[in-house]
Amino acid sequence: MVSCFVACTVGTAEGRDTTVVYASGADLQSINPLVTVHPLAKAVQKHVLFMTLATYDSTLRPVPRLASWTWSDDRSVMTLKLRPDIFWHDGVRTTALDVVWTLETAKRPEMAYPRARDLVGISSIEAVDSLDVRIEFDRPQPIFPDVFTDLAILPAHLLQTLHPNEIRTASFNGAPVGNGAFEFVEYRPNQRWVFKRSEAFPAELGVPEIRQLAVVVVDEPATKLAALTSEELDFAGISPAHAAFVERDPRLRTTDYPIQFEFALVWNLRRSPFDDIRVRRALTMALDRQLIVDAYLYGFGTVAGGPVPPEHPWHMQVDPLPFDPAAASALLEQAGWMMGPEGIRTRGSQSLSFDLLTVGSGDAPLEQMIQAQLRDMGVGVRIRVLELTTFLARAQADERDFDALVIGIPGERSLGYVAAMFGGVEPGPLAYPGYSSPDFDAAVMMAQKAETEEQLRSAWADAQLVLARDIPTTWLYHARGLQGANRRIENASIDFRGELAGIANWRFRERR
Repeated sequence: MVSCFVACTVGTAEGRDTTVVYASGADLQSINPLVTVHPLAKAVQKHVLFMTLATYDSTLRPVPRLASWTWSDDRSVMTLKLRPDIFWHDGVRTTALDVVWTLETAKRPEMAYPRARDLVGISSIEAVDSLDVRIEFDRPQPIFPDVFTDLAILPAHLLQTLHPNEIRTASFNGAPVGNGAFEFVEYRPNQRWVFKRSEAFPAELGVPEIRQLAVVVVDEPATKLAALTSEELDFAGISPAHAAFVERDPRLRTTDYPIQFEFALVWNLRRSPFDDIRVRRALTMALDRQLIVDAYLYGFGTVAGGPVPPEHPWHMQVDPLPFDPAAASALLEQAGWMMGPEGIRTRGSQSLSFDLLTVGSGDAPLEQMIQAQLRDMGVGVRIRVLELTTFLARAQADERDFDALVIGIPGERSLGYVAAMFGGVEPGPLAYPGYSSPDFDAAVMMAQKAETEEQLRSAWADAQLVLARDIPTTWLYHARGLQGANRRIENASIDFRGELAGIANWRFRERR
């Protein structure tokens, strides 16, 4: 199968010279931004096939992409001015009607757009003329709406006759018509997506040097590594354990980069002993999280003190609780948990032990490290590895039928996900069980009512401080993405914006 990555995709040696082959661990399934949650699919949507209204520069400042904008004096009305030189790849011009249809459809409950919550403050969307859109909000907007950098605009002339339920299964999703720097060529389910450079894309927006991008599905780490070292893949996410091997190959290099993905132990605060903050604090201090980063991630991560990584511009510096077994033991004894003769802490007839649910099919090395470190503190941990669907059902059901979870949590730059996770004001489906904090709710409410960026930053800083105080979750580490890449591709740096944000700058190294 490895030998088919290139031969079946680009066919000739000449085609290989101008094609970048990019590995994905799973099929992108749908390339429709109203439907997709797959991170790489979203990157393809925003930076390859379609265009968003705005994008972020390398400092995470919003800059015009499909449209420029102006605000009313009170920042409650935004007027968008679309570029006149953007055309769908079937030759139809991109207009204000496309923007209105995309935003209105994303707002419809039956569409179930994953970030619909970020659009609820829009009270009206109007096409003033073919290139101007007027958007009214129900309150002043302290910052540029992050969702406008994330939701790619879709062609209304191809989709507007469909009901939202039909959009989710439309043939368009497997054969899309975009307006970005690359055009759709081919989709083979569970095999590959292929895109070619659009010759009509405006040069000032950045025309890629590469002529073709192939996203191929490679789900086995060993197969991915073999294809990377045989130069059939140009880019592939790799395990931290493989980084040194890749670096030893003079044809390859590794790139690690910040991502908004945090790993955490989620305690069920509805159950004893996790309803006791002394126990939560003790369990956190009993974990050597730096050792987890060094041994499990091979250093490709940082110990987390909260849900917002240091690279995020709204990160609030919260020092993680230190690894301190003596202090952890004292806290457990204060809570009545004394070390028993068999090495397990007890309180009366109850032993300090719990089930730890996780997802996977392998050896669960992270979970085993947690198990071993807590065992040294007299805490019993039983690892329960579940299939993803079963895991989510246990985690999200109203009963919250679990003691603790180990989970990776993705997030958006807007930080709205933090409020949803912790049940602030309007709980979301992943709201953490049993956590209730008037202080956290007040911070979220202040964020929702903020009229300036300074007020918004202050509110989210307060929210992060409250979470650090209450410890409803033990944050383990901020993950970093890790890619192996062929050195024949130059200028392919990756930052917080995602894997494909700089694709227009990618260059093929000159042959010598």
